[in-house]
This record gives sequence, structure tokens and C-alpha cells, in this order.
Amino acid sequence: MDKTINQKAWFLVLPVFLVVAFSAVLPLMTVVNYSMQDTFGNNQFFWNGVGWFKELLDPSTDLGGRFLASLGRNLFFSLVILAIEVPLGIVVALSMPRQGWTVAACLVTLALPLLIPWNVVGTIWQIFGRPDIGLLGYTLNAMGLDYNYVANAVDAWVTVIVMDVWHWTSLVALLCYAGLKSIPEAYYQAAQIDGASRWAVFKAIQLPKMNRVLLIAVLLRFMDSFMIYTEPFVVTGGGPGNSTTFVSIELVKIALGQFDLGKAAALSLVYNLIILIVCWIFYTVMTNAGVERKAQTAKKPAAEPKPAGALQPAPALKPKEGVA
Repeated sequence: MDKTINQKAWFLVLPVFLVVAFSAVLPLMTVVNYSMQDTFGNNQFFWNGVGWFKELLDPSTDLGGRFLASLGRNLFFSLVILAIEVPLGIVVALSMPRQGWTVAACLVTLALPLLIPWNVVGTIWQIFGRPDIGLLGYTLNAMGLDYNYVANAVDAWVTVIVMDVWHWTSLVALLCYAGLKSIPEAYYQAAQIDGASRWAVFKAIQLPKMNRVLLIAVLLRFMDSFMIYTEPFVVTGGGPGNSTTFVSIELVKIALGQFDLGKAAALSLVYNLIILIVCWIFYTVMTNAGVERKAQTAKKPAAEPKPAGALQPAPALKPKEGVA
């Protein structure tokens, strides 16, 4: 029988395409238009071509130097965040109970930091870390540590990193816990029968089963950490100096502080392109690693040939005819 193909279902998706075109494509084209023009005010624009992009990628210019410096800080921050939050989230997920009322209590506790808005998180840690009235700052200074995130760049970095770890490790832990809950109990029973150690169970059963959720966690955390703006802006304002000025903060300074729309538009496009490229690299590498691991697991060793002198099982004896 020939299968009837009905293309009328595309009309149901058409409103979604229209909404996306209005909310994403049109603003994107506006940014592209601004990135190739310059303005001197009074809504008068002049064609500049790719001039802003050349200046942006040239370290010798003021714009290029600021962009590359903030980009380096962004990459370093994202790498540190991933190196801390992913292993810590896995450890938290492995430590959580599997059944009972404590499961709900742990899930609710982990979800609490995720429910707090970003600007509120920044305000909490801004007050919490102040050396005069903040509990953290006052305690560290009372212990003899000269802690002041407003004046010391290292203290500012530590504060921003700890704040992000406190805020977003729960997301990684919840995703990993969902991956662990999807593992059938038969896997653990087989490992227990074989006498597998805790590390062997984690390496051979739990970690491969968490590959997909770990991929999602890494992508989400990289995008969020690379696009971070509100928390460090509220806590440090990009300071002291420019020590915590990330690309997003630099973009806001250029767009709203200096009102250089052309430079800001070019910077936002390059910023978006970098995020897409790095996410694609993460996805490709982790997906290929999972495929290779499955291919190696699927390969079974060939049966070893029996030695020439090995004993063969005796054939079954057949009763003779006529014998009862």
C-alpha cells in the first residue's frame, strides 16, 4: 500500500516559525545592519563595512585589546567552573539516597539555589562577602585573612567563582541524579554478584549511562558561564579595575556606556559565534567519545582455540538393539 503523505501539518508549525522570525531573526538582522555602520548621533548612519570587525580582532587597537582580554577572562572562568561543578555535581548525585522520604528532601534542597533570580544571588553575595557587615567577609578577616573582594583581584575572582558554584552545582547534580535513576537495578545486581568494587561500578555502569546527561550539563553550564553578566556585575561591577570584566560586561559598557552601536553590534555577533563554535566542539567531542566507547564495548574477544592434547567430552553411549 502506498503511504499517503499529508503536508497540511506544516500549517500547524507555521505560527511558531512566524514567532521565531519576529523575535529572533529580525533583531539579528538589525544587529548585523548596525555592525556594518557607524553613527554620530541624530539617527544618522554611515557605511563602515567590516571595519568594526577588523578593529575588534586587532589586539593593537583599544577595542581589540579590551575584547581579547575580556575573552581570555571568560574562557578561564568557564574552564574553572566546569572543572569544579561537573565533578562536584557527580559526587553529590552519587551521595544522594535512592529511595525513601530523604529523596524528596534532597531534591527540594538542591533546587532552592536554582529558584533564586540572578540579581538576587549577586546581591546576597555582595552583602555576604563585605568585610564590615558580611558574615563571610567579617569571619575571614577575624581569622587573620585579608579578604576584600572590592580591592583585591584574587578575592574578587574567588568570590565570583564560589558564588557561581553555589548557584549552579545543583543543576549538574540533578541532571546526574536523573541519569543514575534511569539505570536498571539488574546492572547493580550483576556487579554485586561479580564482586565489582565501587570504582568499577562507577566506571563501567554509572558513568557510561550518564554520558547524555553529562553532555547536556556541560553544554548548559558552559553557555551560562560564558554568558554570565548579572552576578559579577552586581558583586564587583567588573572590578577591581577590569579583573572581572567579562565579554558581556564589556559589551554593555560599549553599547550603553559609550553608545557605540556599531562596535557593540560587531562584538555581540563575534561573541555569539564563539559560543556556537565552542558548543559545537563540545558536542562533537563528547558524542564521538561515547560512540567509540560503545564500539569498544561491542567488540567481543575471539574464542581461544583448544590445545591439541585437550580432553574431549566422551560421546553418549547408545543402547544396543534387543537389550531391555
